[in-house]
Amino acid sequence: MDKVKVHITNRQKEVKIPTGIRLLIRRCCNAVLRMEDFAGNVEVSVSFLNNAQIRELNRDHRDKDIPTDVLSFPMGENGVYDVNLETGASVLGDIVISVEKAVEQAETYRPGHPEIVMTEGFDQAVKEARRRAKSGDYVVLSPACAAFDQFKNFVERGKHFKDLVQNF
Repeated sequence: MDKVKVHITNRQKEVKIPTGIRLLIRRCCNAVLRMEDFAGNVEVSVSFLNNAQIRELNRDHRDKDIPTDVLSFPMGENGVYDVNLETGASVLGDIVISVEKAVEQAETYRPGHPEIVMTEGFDQAVKEARRRAKSGDYVVLSPACAAFDQFKNFVERGKHFKDLVQNF
């Protein structure tokens, strides 16, 4: 990976963005792309929204008329991405985060939650998550641990994950 440009925009006024969050997001984007062995120059857009703004996007793009915490809009498919003609960088897509929803979720955080469960592999992690999850739970799988070196790239891993979930 050559260069990562993370465009960060704050489109909400309800919650002050803490110092250091922008740097943390840039570091996370860099770490994920490095882990995926992504080659070339890339651009990613991250926007901070409020609940009303993300609810509108969730309704328009997913037919879910409720606010959510994060939505992502990839700009490519099967490893082929749009290219910024001015920079030559691959445009990976947009990530939108409801800061209001993140604050709401932080207020309900309990020490010891979320539960961390170690498994031997990706397939087992998905099966174990299904077994343990209750209605309304969020399940987060850490791809660095659950699928490290099992797939050529994140596109292949994503297809495999989608097949596993669809077979439940």
